[in-house]
Amino acid sequence: MKNPNSWRTDQDYLNIVDDLLQCDEVQQLAQYTQHHFSNRLRHSVSVSYQSYTIAKKIGADATATARAGLLHDLFYYDWRVTKFEEGSHAYVHPRIALENAQKITHINDKEADIIVKHMFGATIALPKYRESWIVSLVDDFAAVNEYMIPKAYLTYFAWHTKWVKKVAEVFA
Repeated sequence: MKNPNSWRTDQDYLNIVDDLLQCDEVQQLAQYTQHHFSNRLRHSVSVSYQSYTIAKKIGADATATARAGLLHDLFYYDWRVTKFEEGSHAYVHPRIALENAQKITHINDKEADIIVKHMFGATIALPKYRESWIVSLVDDFAAVNEYMIPKAYLTYFAWHTKWVKKVAEVFA
């Protein structure tokens, strides 16, 4: 997605997810770091909107994709600190997200599959719907981008600052 804020002007998308975006439970996600350089709300909106645009282009269920994409990481803990007896965070958090989503809105079978299987690879069952595959793949891509691009940017500037300082010392 070229402009990370383009979702804000897409009225069709907003009509689908606005009720969820108004929920305090969804807004609370902004308080949690996600992939080191983002927050969970920004990440969830990004996954939701990118998945929605793909689903729309291929004639898939854009509504279920957008809504479940927004709710796929609806959990309220720092995954780097909190540990579970049932398994890893990657395995457990989709089930927690589904439980939390069901508390704030009706979740149909397709949306449930999207949320629970968005971590395909860490989860056991294959995604049942193409919309589940879309969100799973977009989530993976978003996670890499949210971590790697800022990391590379920060690394470059750390290197650049050090290099400029050394050059300045030589010519001082």
